[in-house]
Amino acid sequence: MLFQIKSYLKFLWNSKNAHGVHSPFVFDLVTKCFYDKAKYPEYAILKNYRKSLLENKNFIEVKDFGAGSKVFKSNKRAIAKIAKTAGITVKRAELLFRVVRYFKPENVLEIGTSLGLATSAISLGNISSEITTLEGCPETAGIAQLQFQKNNFNVNSVITEFERYLKSLNPEPRTLNLIYFDGNHQKEATLSYFELLLHTATNNSVWIFDDIHWSKAMEEAWEIIKKHPKVTVTIDTFQWGFVFFRKEQQKENFVIRANDSKWLNAVLGLRKLYGLID
Repeated sequence: MLFQIKSYLKFLWNSKNAHGVHSPFVFDLVTKCFYDKAKYPEYAILKNYRKSLLENKNFIEVKDFGAGSKVFKSNKRAIAKIAKTAGITVKRAELLFRVVRYFKPENVLEIGTSLGLATSAISLGNISSEITTLEGCPETAGIAQLQFQKNNFNVNSVITEFERYLKSLNPEPRTLNLIYFDGNHQKEATLSYFELLLHTATNNSVWIFDDIHWSKAMEEAWEIIKKHPKVTVTIDTFQWGFVFFRKEQQKENFVIRANDSKWLNAVLGLRKLYGLID
């Protein structure tokens, strides 16, 4: 926890809002998507999806294949508590919805379904997307599949070990317009998935890595990804790391406050005080 607090303070100190961004591509993304204040009707669907999980009193046996949980001490877990503590937050689900709505990806891969909270945001963001979501735990995937059916989400849910599935993908030309990495918060696994999926990336692909500041090792993985020669633009929003492969862009790394709230701007006051503001 102490590590993440220090990382967050460092993030706040170094971060910018839209006014500190000089790339037209990133500026548009931040102002038209990240800071979009519209009240979309899909938000109500996302909240109802979450509400149904929070009201679920059942327990499931969870198989952890990744870095494990910092909250749960046992693999027998209440569905409601998973949704409350381990699932994507309301604000993040809304942001993910806006990102998908903004880029309109045709083919999406999600690594780590969990209870499907993020999957629902992706599905609602572009109802015509072909979405494949991977989950290693059968019982967790089963709950998500029931939710997808209940909400008529067109999602291909696959129960599998992630690396085995990624290795099985045909290396022939195949594009994935958006990939959401949220299945294994370990350095080696993250870098392995990154390398295994590089052949699917196009000039317009959007990759989102969750929990890039989860640990020192995950920060190291993020730094390696940023320096990869095929990566041109990255955006660190603390919770997520966005990766782009746009050849027309000069290589540049941004640290952006995705939620430009007033309390975060207190850091700007300190930067102004010490003459560090852009």
